[in-house]
Formats: sequence, C-alpha cells, structure tokens
Amino acid sequence: MKVTFLGTGTSQGVPLIGCRCAVCTSDDARDKRLRCSILLEDGSSVFVIDTGPDFRQQMLRANVSRLDAVIFTHEHKDHIAGLDDVRAFNYLSDKHMDVYASDRVQQALKREFAYIFSNSDYPGIPKINLHTIHDTVPFEILNTAFIPVEALHYKLPVLGFRIGGFSYITDANFIADSEKEKLKNSDVLVLNALRREKHVSHYSLAEALQLIEELNPGKAYLIHLSHQMGRHADVEKELPENVHCAYDGLQLTLN
Repeated sequence: MKVTFLGTGTSQGVPLIGCRCAVCTSDDARDKRLRCSILLEDGSSVFVIDTGPDFRQQMLRANVSRLDAVIFTHEHKDHIAGLDDVRAFNYLSDKHMDVYASDRVQQALKREFAYIFSNSDYPGIPKINLHTIHDTVPFEILNTAFIPVEALHYKLPVLGFRIGGFSYITDANFIADSEKEKLKNSDVLVLNALRREKHVSHYSLAEALQLIEELNPGKAYLIHLSHQMGRHADVEKELPENVHCAYDGLQLTLN
C-alpha cells in the first residue's frame, strides 16, 4: 500500500492569509501545507480520506486520474468542502463516486451540497453513491479493509481509520482506551498535533508524543500542523527518532 500526504495543515492552511511569521514566509516547501487529506493506493484501488477546500489542487498536484472511493472522517468544512470536484472522476470513469461516511456526516453533506442530492438531472452535478459507516463496524472497499476508530474533536465524535498496518487520526484530542487498542503497534501511525500549547479540540505536540509512546508504532507522522508549531526543519530536530513531521507530497510504502 502506498500513502501520499495530500495536505498536512490546519483548517486555514499554511501560510495563513496575511501572516508574515517565520513559518508563513519560509522558503522551505515542507512549510507549505494544504488542508489535511491522504491518498491511499492499495493494489489497483485508489482512495482518498477527506476532500477539503484544496481537493482539486491536490488531485492535480498528485496527478491522480483514478479515484474509487472517498472516505470521510467528519463534517467540518476543511474536510468536506471540495466534494463537488469528484465530478471530474465521474467523467473519467463514467460512474458514480462511492462515498463512505457516518449517518451524521451524510446529513451534513446533504445540507452543504443540497444540489448534489436533489435528484436533479442538471448536467454537471456530481454523481455520488452514499455508503454508511456504522459506528465502529469494520467495512471493506474493493477488498481493502477499514477499521473505524472513534475519537473526539472536542465534543464532536470523529472517525480515524486503521488499514492494515497503517493508522490515521486527524482532528482529535481524546481517544478512549477501547479505541486505542485498535491503534496499538501500527507500522505507521499518523496523528494530529496542532501546536505546542494545549488546545480545546486538537492534541498539542506534547500530548501527541505521549500518545505515540503509549501506542508504540514503528513510525509516527504528525499532521494538522499550524504555523504556531514552528518551521518543519526546526521541529524535526526535537522529535524522537521514530517520529516525524509529515509534509505535503510525502509518500510512504507499506507492506
């Protein structure tokens, strides 16, 4: 399985509009972060987790010409705003896009993109097949197994996923012990770490590192990084040997 980090930044991205801090003005490409999303390639199957506002740009940058399904973690705009652009894949494949989400997220999609679900025959509307993720019940897409992992984003339940030895958690600051068991001993764990200071709905750097130590992955990568965290090169020097800051375009290959 190959994993491509399409975006590793916060809801505002990095750089922030109008900000002149050292991170936002950095000439290191690793400090340019689009909104969080990943591309999974498992055999001939291609999946995306979340379609944020940068989805079109991310697909073009990663040269993606095939997409079999979209899986959503939660309904915040920085994770769903690019859904309209799946219509490009409708044209390429001449079929509906399979979209997997919890019932609550589906209701949000129907509110935010009412025209998609209006049964209109207007040309150009994205064509979507909705599939329900039932709480934390495992499911398969084209023989790829997904294990949902429930976390809390402040008070909002969100989903992460374990796919084989790869685990992905974004936008969270609490995971129950029973759900942590699903994540333990991953080959690769991806976890959000917003900044150094404590935050109401995201893990801080210290909290993320503590959880990584508890979950004992082979390697861990930090995402949803804000400009408050510092420059990529500087943060990397502070991290344990098996922990790294992810960056846009980073690719991992897992057995």
